[in-house]
Amino acid sequence: MAQKVDISTNKQNPLLKWFTFPHTYAILLIMIIVAALASYVVPAGEYQRIEDKETGKTIVQNGTYHAVESNPVGFFDTFKSIPTGLEKGSQIIFYIFLVSGVFGIIRSTGAIEAGIYKGVKLLNGREKILIPACMFLFSIGGFTLGMAEETIIFVPIGIAIARAVGFDAITGTAMVTLGAASGFMGGMFNPFTVGIAQSLAEVPLFSGFIFRAVVYVFVLSFAIWYVSRYAAKVKADPKNSIIYEIEKQQAPEKMEDKPNIPNYHFRHTLVFIALAGGLAFNVYGVFKWEWFLIELTASFFIMGMIAGLLGGLSFTKIFDSFIDGAKAVTFGALIVGFARAITVVLEDGKIIDSMIYGLTSLIGHLPDTLNVVVMFVVQAFLNLFISSGSGQAATTMPIMIPIADLLDIKRQVAVLAFQYGDSVTNSIIPTSSALMGYLAVAGIPYEKWVKFIWKMLVGWALIACTALIVAVLIGIS
Repeated sequence: MAQKVDISTNKQNPLLKWFTFPHTYAILLIMIIVAALASYVVPAGEYQRIEDKETGKTIVQNGTYHAVESNPVGFFDTFKSIPTGLEKGSQIIFYIFLVSGVFGIIRSTGAIEAGIYKGVKLLNGREKILIPACMFLFSIGGFTLGMAEETIIFVPIGIAIARAVGFDAITGTAMVTLGAASGFMGGMFNPFTVGIAQSLAEVPLFSGFIFRAVVYVFVLSFAIWYVSRYAAKVKADPKNSIIYEIEKQQAPEKMEDKPNIPNYHFRHTLVFIALAGGLAFNVYGVFKWEWFLIELTASFFIMGMIAGLLGGLSFTKIFDSFIDGAKAVTFGALIVGFARAITVVLEDGKIIDSMIYGLTSLIGHLPDTLNVVVMFVVQAFLNLFISSGSGQAATTMPIMIPIADLLDIKRQVAVLAFQYGDSVTNSIIPTSSALMGYLAVAGIPYEKWVKFIWKMLVGWALIACTALIVAVLIGIS
């Protein structure tokens, strides 16, 4: 759940100093105010909704749109929508806080850093498997923990190994961060994007796992091929490096010089067993007992307590780490409430259905395979302004789901469109704190990174669009 950063303060990127993005919360507040003003000019209207007795989903009935009496949203009610949005999104918000707190406990044991460091270090000198193995290793963190900013600490290690075998800093950065990004895009068990979007869409949590896993294989394989191809060119001739001038000034780095990485020991193995067991039990609970956010949160909390004790933490340290983990996602958690406030205003003003009617009328004549591509493009564009995955889900899914229903597109496909649109551009948008953070650590100018990565992201976008079209054709649910 990446936060916004002010790119004008990034000394690595002088070409971007003239362009400053407003804060994410400022953007959302503007959207809330615009929604309130729209309630004065957009004709009010409503669809009839029914509850499907078999699935429990609230479904919009096609052909039932009708005009209703206008209900403009006043000044004070506009700002009341924010606490109302926080209240309506409370289950998701506390889910984010508690699950992130659990991951804070696990990180505090040192198991993640020590385990990844040991795995990457074992690959030193094994050039043929270095990039594929490293990217696969980090992709696991991407599709289970939603790893993003957490990759920053490993970038110097990746660069040290890459330079030691004749690659460059871009290769070292890419095999860490793009590995995690591949898993994030796959998102099979990502609780912060797929989990939240599916809960809003009222589809079973982590359903569609097999389809997502197949797409993940293509996404990761393409990324491995792309990075390996570039690395081979650099090794054959260092002048092929996009940052050749920078590389000439850098002495080879040693992993042993990297601080703050704990040594791997037996307790870390126990933590990983607890983590794997907990995730497996959650998946079993979702599919066997139809668990939802409350049950998953409770299970995550139990897993975190067990992992903390096995990792040698005291109760005081466990709960200190839990609080630290929860504090770290305050930005991404509270943004859900602000995003839901937009929906509150649109609903109170009785114009959300008018917007849905207008959008479906605009694209309703298009084939479903093209409609899902349009959804993907819209999500990718919005990611530039709302780079928090959970915030983007809360903003867009209340509109995208009714549109999907009216166009007879499976809700799971709408979730996929959000998932891929949210993740494809994370590695290039200058509003991603994770991206700007690891580029700063790596000493790679933003414009050089764009030159390296843009073709790969085009490939990812084509894979995503193909996957969405296939999902429509096979009727994934």
